[in-house]
Amino acid sequence: MKPETFYNLLADQNLPLSDQQKKQFERYFELLIEWNEKINLTAIIDKEEVYLKHFYDSIAPILQDLIPSSNIKLLDIGAGAGFPSLPMKILYPQLNVTIIDSLNKRINFLKLLAQELDLDDVHFYHGRAEDFAQDKNFRAQYDFVTARAVARMQVLSELTIPYLKVGGKLLALKASNAPEELLEAKNALNLLFSKVEDNLSYALPNGDPRYITVVEKKKETPNKYPRKAGMPNKRPL
Repeated sequence: MKPETFYNLLADQNLPLSDQQKKQFERYFELLIEWNEKINLTAIIDKEEVYLKHFYDSIAPILQDLIPSSNIKLLDIGAGAGFPSLPMKILYPQLNVTIIDSLNKRINFLKLLAQELDLDDVHFYHGRAEDFAQDKNFRAQYDFVTARAVARMQVLSELTIPYLKVGGKLLALKASNAPEELLEAKNALNLLFSKVEDNLSYALPNGDPRYITVVEKKKETPNKYPRKAGMPNKRPL
């Protein structure tokens, strides 16, 4: 997808980009490629592929009308090179975005990126999702949590649901739809007082299938969740 195609597709969906936003995406691409030579950020380095499979793919929650253009608090778990939250932040500057990632090198990249793109209200923390979720400054503080290809729902729900306010939503972006994955996660979702509200399917402009599972938090998460770092993966609920 050429940058011009990207701009036109957004304009067609009533999301025209300003010159500044176009420059932000361009600079994002340049820094991603530059830093990718030092630390492993992405296997996708072709410009047209980055615009399609990173930038366009990341803004799907906005294109699917799942995220409002207001000053909501959004947490991105395991965002890697900033996907999906930072392309959404460029599109909706009023979002308040927090990223937690377990690799400090990636956090350093994200800090520099935010500075270069002149992004306000973005916060980056190095550490494990399990640990921050037990901190009152993070627990039950967010309207949305996003995760793109991070883990199976059975594990992902324990890592993310505790961060949500009651009524908040987890948006899990995936490239494959596994109905059995949601069946497997049924017990975890019950224990975490949360429920699958929707499982959206759509296609990227090149025809590749994509899915977003929307999970709503119904009640406060019991204090014992999430368990210690590593446990959700080792012994899923």
